[in-house]
Amino acid sequence: MHEFCSTTAKTQIPMLKRIFILLPALFFCMAVSGQTVYSTEWKSEAKVKVYVTEYKSEADLIVYKTEWKSEAKDNNGIWFFTKWKSEAKKTIYFTDWKSEADLIIYFTEYKGEAGWKKKSKKHLMY
Repeated sequence: MHEFCSTTAKTQIPMLKRIFILLPALFFCMAVSGQTVYSTEWKSEAKVKVYVTEYKSEADLIVYKTEWKSEAKDNNGIWFFTKWKSEAKKTIYFTDWKSEADLIIYFTEYKGEAGWKKKSKKHLMY
């Protein structure tokens, strides 16, 4: 019986090491899985070029800007702007030209209005 216990303990230790290594990685992935966005001044640095329209009817995506990172989940138009590029899921560049944009957005003051109007563009923010 003593031999069985020592064998079981030996197999459990490597499993515990894996859990302690994978657990922080899992939390990191969860933290950056939402729409955490970094706005760059350089077009070449951006993954997505964004144009902000004044008209909701022109938008591909209606965006609600939140002050809380925890609210920015999924790909649903609720964006949290981070100060650090390394924390962002997407790096975007705001362009002055609609024709240059990959994505046209409209900023709303109401969280309930946020969401995709053109689902064909949804892949841009994954």
